[in-house]
Amino acid sequence: MINGAFGAGKTSAANQLQSLIPDSMIFNPEEIGYMLRAVIPEDVRMKEEQTDDFQDMELWKILTVTIARELRQKYNKHLIVPMTIYNTERFEYIHSGLSELASNLYHFTLMTSMETLHERIAKRGDKLGGWTYQQAVKCIEAFQNARFEQHIITDGLTTDDVVKHIYSNVMQKELTLE
Repeated sequence: MINGAFGAGKTSAANQLQSLIPDSMIFNPEEIGYMLRAVIPEDVRMKEEQTDDFQDMELWKILTVTIARELRQKYNKHLIVPMTIYNTERFEYIHSGLSELASNLYHFTLMTSMETLHERIAKRGDKLGGWTYQQAVKCIEAFQNARFEQHIITDGLTTDDVVKHIYSNVMQKELTLE
């Protein structure tokens, strides 16, 4: 799992990691959220699901774990899962579900200063003051919690640096498990 605020570099890191980790594939739970938005009309959603965040839809966390399980069973690949998930209840549900699929689940949270995060969000073309900017404060505050460790401070790091850090940590632990 590669966690972090929107714009922290999760997808870029995941894409590079895939080429380094044999028998791996990227599983991005955002795709499930987009599908749920398209399938479940606003007026059908439960009151608490009528927000601008598809993670508030109960089915999102359930389908994230279910689809991950099916991908592992069907294709027998290591899953690289980039996602922003700062709500502790949802995080625990998904982390627990993914842990059942792989005893060697790794979780990294990409951390950055607000200034760097805003620069990265702007660079990728997000609208100033838009949704991703609004989520930044919530993410940065929530990720301070120890449950979101292992933290990787990415200010001043390139994507290559982040990938090397993740890869070396995973490989070091894998060698220890052998």
